[in-house]
Amino acid sequence: MVSYIVKRLLSLIPVLVGISLITFLILRLTPGDPAEAYLRLSQIPPTEAAVAAVRAELGLDRPLPVQYGEWLVKALTLDFGRSYATHRPVWDEMMLLVPATAQLAGVSLLITLLISIPMGIFSALYKDGWFDNFCRLLAFTSASTPNFWLGFLLMYFFSLKLDLLPTLGRGSWEHFILPAVTLSFAYIATYIRLLRTSMLENLDQQFVLYARARGLKESWVIGRHVLKNAMLPVVTALGMSIGHLLSGSVIVESVFAWPGIGRFCVSAILNRDYPVVQCFVLMMSFIFVIANLLVDIAYAWLDPRIRLKEES
Repeated sequence: MVSYIVKRLLSLIPVLVGISLITFLILRLTPGDPAEAYLRLSQIPPTEAAVAAVRAELGLDRPLPVQYGEWLVKALTLDFGRSYATHRPVWDEMMLLVPATAQLAGVSLLITLLISIPMGIFSALYKDGWFDNFCRLLAFTSASTPNFWLGFLLMYFFSLKLDLLPTLGRGSWEHFILPAVTLSFAYIATYIRLLRTSMLENLDQQFVLYARARGLKESWVIGRHVLKNAMLPVVTALGMSIGHLLSGSVIVESVFAWPGIGRFCVSAILNRDYPVVQCFVLMMSFIFVIANLLVDIAYAWLDPRIRLKEES
């Protein structure tokens, strides 16, 4: 297992290099001059002389391979340059904003698991009942509801009409409720349907029949045998959700003015802040790959056949 983890970590290198190269080229091919954006953010008239001086200062007048090589060498030491907007090191800016995004993603994930796992279990155990039909309706509603629309809707009712929860910003635990519910709503319905389908497949397996024939309690059969095997696809979705919750919080953070890296990245894209966008994409890519590695490790724990195959 250790050798497998080491190989997966080494495979991160070409993946991250490829992603950084694609991001670098896409940003350079988009219309507009980042030097002019830099001058506008600094409240300096973008004259030809000023634009030429800024391009030389930022290294934008050099060939693209040279620009990418210099950026990649510095990125290995976590030096992603300075933000065009704040003129501060990008990595320092990210580290100040990561805790807010991580807290929001963590609360959203906790809400998702606490609601979806019990509902998915009962939906499978009471198939075609009223509760199962309610879960189907919830899944359909979730799939057709945009995050930003749900955020504004919750804000309108609970903040403006009922005056129960704060609207914007980050402070007390009450500030987490609306953005966390908005972010987790789509995942709740997805996990419910995924767990329900997986449990129904496992309930029809022979090992469940044999467990019942041995006289085991139904709660033991469901919890020890069925649920453990049914959690495998949920674990896969969970690994992908970690990255999506961190990167997908861009819209939710913008709606609720949450001071996280998602909102910071949106403003960087609008301002053509190359160093910030490149750092954000590389950071999210790293999180996605690490999350997939953790999923594979969890698979080996849930299903010993996978671990034995790797050891052989």
